[in-house]
Amino acid sequence: MVAVPELLDRKLLFVTGKGGVGKTTISAGLALLCASRGKRTLVCEMDAKGDLASSFEVAPTSFEEREVAPNLWAMSMDPEASLRQYLALQLRLPRAAGLGPVTRMFDFVASAAPGVREIVSVGKLCWEVRERHYDMVVVDAVASGHVIGQLSAPQAINSLVQVGLVRQQTGWMLDILSDPSTCGAVMVATPEEMPVTETIELIGSLERETTVALAGVIVNRVLPELFGTREEQVFEALSAPGATGHLSAALGGEATPLLDAARWMVKTRRSRADHLGRLREALGDRGGALLVYVPYLFLRSYGLRATRQVASALSAELES
Repeated sequence: MVAVPELLDRKLLFVTGKGGVGKTTISAGLALLCASRGKRTLVCEMDAKGDLASSFEVAPTSFEEREVAPNLWAMSMDPEASLRQYLALQLRLPRAAGLGPVTRMFDFVASAAPGVREIVSVGKLCWEVRERHYDMVVVDAVASGHVIGQLSAPQAINSLVQVGLVRQQTGWMLDILSDPSTCGAVMVATPEEMPVTETIELIGSLERETTVALAGVIVNRVLPELFGTREEQVFEALSAPGATGHLSAALGGEATPLLDAARWMVKTRRSRADHLGRLREALGDRGGALLVYVPYLFLRSYGLRATRQVASALSAELES
């Protein structure tokens, strides 16, 4: 296995996972960790739902990067705005000058030629890396059902177009995406059956269909081990009818819900441990892939406090 710090030594990280596993929270925490270590960091929300802004408790993000913390800038992807920026750079014109007719054709072209939206979106992030505007770019990528199409778009178009400007553009993008020391994909999962299964399938698709290396898997919402075998034996003994009655009397209230909760905690953690075992086994032959755990945050709402706790948990894992 490669040294753990190499995860943060990369320049471009695409963070993805099944919907609902906390992908945006992990992306925000990872970006905050990089910024706290002195890296000039950009974090980009690809689907522009607004969840990233909530993670930092700031106003909604836009295509224009905005500093949300020391060393940390945030943005949300807008493919049309990315195209305008690209054309302005290529034609050396002000971004708003003379580009209206071209950009009005964008939706039509994107619908007719699959991969165009992905190219201008991924291309923007690769360009930031190439131009060294940031030390780290963390991408809150689309969910696992769509991320492969996004990451494979430059490769697909590059294989179809053999010469010309398009070939040149996708060529340098592929150089960045295909370099495991520069770019990597981070899968986010929770220790449950469906997220783990989907993560294992996604890892296979990433290897078969893209040139992007797997940088690691971050398992979110890992329950702490509160009880051991001895405590379980005590719970069973206290569940006997006579013992439960005595315990209820001592507590001054019904003890059954308390014992049920303890048994549920033991059962749930044991089940989740089995799913984590499957994930570790699937990663066993991938020596360069890191497996990181983030504990369950027992919070009523997720915002900057949760982002800081995730950053702290990631830091502790990466240093262990």
